[in-house]
Amino acid sequence: MQSQNRLFEDFVKVMNGAAGTIAGMTREAQAAMQDRAREWIGGLDLVSREEFEAVKAIAIAAREESEALNARIAALEGGPPKAPRGKAKGGAAA
Repeated sequence: MQSQNRLFEDFVKVMNGAAGTIAGMTREAQAAMQDRAREWIGGLDLVSREEFEAVKAIAIAAREESEALNARIAALEGGPPKAPRGKAKGGAAA
């Protein structure tokens, strides 16, 4: 009876050691995958959300200023305002 109990204790110790090793390997593999993903994404030359929003706001302001200047020119020349270049009637791009 004592030998079975000792054998069972040894088996439990081995399994605990294996579980710890597997957990450590899992953490290492996850960290390696995260590092590789960061490297891959970093190489894509992406912009941050803040940079994108800043450039978008600049583009909107430039478009509004351009439309205002076109309307002013048309008013000074006495004709109807011209549609922005590159745009067909109805707002679709040419």
